[in-house]
Amino acid sequence: MLLEELREEVWRLHLELPKNNLVTWTAGNLSARDPESGFVVIKPSGIKYEDLRPEHMVVVNLEGDIIEGDLKPSSDTASHLYIYRRRPDVNGVVHTHSRYATAFAANGMSIPVYLTAQGDEFGGPIPCGGFALIGGEEIGQVVIEAIGNSPAVLLKNHGVFTIGKNAEAALKAAVMVEDVAATTWLALQIGRPEEIPQYLVDKLHYRYTHVYGQ
Repeated sequence: MLLEELREEVWRLHLELPKNNLVTWTAGNLSARDPESGFVVIKPSGIKYEDLRPEHMVVVNLEGDIIEGDLKPSSDTASHLYIYRRRPDVNGVVHTHSRYATAFAANGMSIPVYLTAQGDEFGGPIPCGGFALIGGEEIGQVVIEAIGNSPAVLLKNHGVFTIGKNAEAALKAAVMVEDVAATTWLALQIGRPEEIPQYLVDKLHYRYTHVYGQ
């Protein structure tokens, strides 16, 4: 089986999406690019998460041709591939309709930096891009246009896309987007939170990316 280890990783990381309440039923998807071959492993379309197995994952090239797999790839595959073709630094992409973040997306609202956790992880506001229909490259185009230096972007009336140096990093960003969005929403119900100035956000983000952890 081609890219067996990467298939196993993509399958395992998919199970984290419902575990972290980021998806419902069969919505959402995650992909990973193999840096050596350039091939992408992505979830098949319309399969329940509990029914997924590593061998169900579909391997495609950057043009969308199926290299290996018996099932149809995700309906978001073209957008994932558009992102990979334009961001050689990205090897993982996640798409969710997580509840609180998508509520901001439904209103076409970016998420300002009210929380140090957002400054740490994202280094600035979480932007919101425009509206695009599913099925082709259009969503990927909006992601590239709107995401800037952030690992996450909201899509108007749709949901969330996150990117990372690998699939696990993209998944972490997706988890953090929803956590930040939920806390921000709660804060807006009880008061008017103040944005953290960008110079302080820059300090938070530098410490988190250069000093924090082992």
